[in-house]
Amino acid sequence: MHVPDGFFNAVTSISAGAVAAAGVAVCLRGARRELDDRTAPMAGLVAAFIFAVQMLNFPVAAGTSGHLLGGALAAILVGPYTGVLCMAVVLLVQAVFFADGGLTALGVNISIMGIVTVLVGWGIFRLVTRVTRSRGGITAAAFLAALVSVPASALVFSVLFAIGGTAPIDPMAVAAAMGGVHVLIGVGEGAITAVTVGSVLAVRPDLVYGARGLARPLILRGAEGESTTVGVPEPVVATRRLKPFLLGGVGVTLVLAGLVSFFASSSPDGLEAVAENKGFLGQASDHHFGAWALADYGEVGGIPVGVAGIIGVGLVLLIAGAVAYAARGRNKIKV
Repeated sequence: MHVPDGFFNAVTSISAGAVAAAGVAVCLRGARRELDDRTAPMAGLVAAFIFAVQMLNFPVAAGTSGHLLGGALAAILVGPYTGVLCMAVVLLVQAVFFADGGLTALGVNISIMGIVTVLVGWGIFRLVTRVTRSRGGITAAAFLAALVSVPASALVFSVLFAIGGTAPIDPMAVAAAMGGVHVLIGVGEGAITAVTVGSVLAVRPDLVYGARGLARPLILRGAEGESTTVGVPEPVVATRRLKPFLLGGVGVTLVLAGLVSFFASSSPDGLEAVAENKGFLGQASDHHFGAWALADYGEVGGIPVGVAGIIGVGLVLLIAGAVAYAARGRNKIKV
């Protein structure tokens, strides 16, 4: 759903940019409550993973594809404030280095793909987990949160297009088309999010932000009726095995970006397909960095998509990790 330059007028683009900047500023402060020395590298990994999976377009309908947005996934794994920061870094790297998403539309993209998906996804997730506190319930909540976040993002795009779109297209027609295709994309988003969250829960549940406080203490009862409560381990215990998990996560991310990306669908994504069908694709203007070697994930410079993907993973990992370390609080977070 990366919006190119030219779809929105200057007033709408500048307004969305102001909203995005304010949102990121708020999240830089809020992330202090979610990040510490142990969870900051997790944020970098989550951002890099989202970048890699966004390269893997999957078919959703005849001639149309979709890809992960990732806002709900980021919020569940590292927290809503940190999740917005992760999404902002991913979208910034894509726009500047890969000409994916317009520069003047960066604020629009951060607003609809980052802030909206995180807010909606996290809100749905919290509502569902108030009812169920099991591991299966958390995974199901992740699926539903991600599924709903995608059409919600499409709806906000449609509202913005009705306000400041540069083509005289019936807003209701745009909203109906965007909503229909992005519900299908949302199913794929939900599946990817549920599998990822479930996998991390199975290996390192202490690293899933959305699962914190959901686990009840284990009560051991003896033969004489006495009971002993076994609490949650201290953070220092979990830290001992953090490095292998991070290395494994980076390995999986590199495989996705470096190898699996070759098999991604080449069909236009949901927004591009709707824009073409409704007649406003021609409003898109050329990207200012469209001639860079990495533009369109290496296609412009003749770089194999896998190599471009690995370069992108490295950039996102470094930038998101640095932002997370800079934003982290000094107090340790109990798990």
